[in-house]
Amino acid sequence: MLTHAISKPIIILTILLVLQAFSSTTKAQNCGCSSDLCCSQFGFCGNTSDYCGVGCQQGPCFAPPPANGVSVDEIVTQEFFNGIIDQAESSCAGKGFYSRGAFLEALELYSRFGRIGSVDDSRREIAAFFAHVTHETGHFCYIEEINGPSKDYCDENATQYPCNPNKGYYGRGPIQLSWNFNYGPAGTAIGFDGLNVPETVATDPVISFKTALWYWTNRVQPVISQGFGATIRAINGALECDGANSATVQARVRYYTDYCRQLGVDPGNNLTC
Repeated sequence: MLTHAISKPIIILTILLVLQAFSSTTKAQNCGCSSDLCCSQFGFCGNTSDYCGVGCQQGPCFAPPPANGVSVDEIVTQEFFNGIIDQAESSCAGKGFYSRGAFLEALELYSRFGRIGSVDDSRREIAAFFAHVTHETGHFCYIEEINGPSKDYCDENATQYPCNPNKGYYGRGPIQLSWNFNYGPAGTAIGFDGLNVPETVATDPVISFKTALWYWTNRVQPVISQGFGATIRAINGALECDGANSATVQARVRYYTDYCRQLGVDPGNNLTC
């Protein structure tokens, strides 16, 4: 059982929020930027890739790379999906929750997932995504973080996404979404109340997959060209990279290389962090 990845879900460093809050290019939350500045996904003004890149809401946003013609559903076959979830015990809550159908329905909102670069790049991205999902959920066994309600994932400095004192922002879903500063914008982007009804991620399988894809396309996809190791750092770097927990890093790498083998693609370089 992958207790480390589940009990210590995705920890997103608040450095980006802090930098944005105090950067000289930042003007105000929720934008209202001048015409030469971008409104970032977090609602701040600036002109660098943090503002004009992924998630840019308005202004001179950087154009994303073109999507290729890959059909993700032809790569993520029922056989591939079953090869993961069938390894979970029959008693697992996730067995009756996660499905390929829910994943494909969620994918309709994220048409760029697995469709950037070459066909091999697409296969590597898909292998990477499911490697992390496998590790975080124990082969789709877990929907919620073990002992999650006992933990505090409220960052009071993220004032744009105020915590509901009666709710918990612990790990839920395929990528174990955590923290109020992720539940808030994920809910806004997807169309559910992430701050006041975060449990939706554990009760609606399509929304659950959407949160994983939202996190992936906003936080992970921009660094995937740097190798699988960069995706580990984007997901749980604070707890695993730079020698913090080499065992969990190697576990993720094993899943990734196995899925690359199944999908017929070389895993590439820079696999660890």
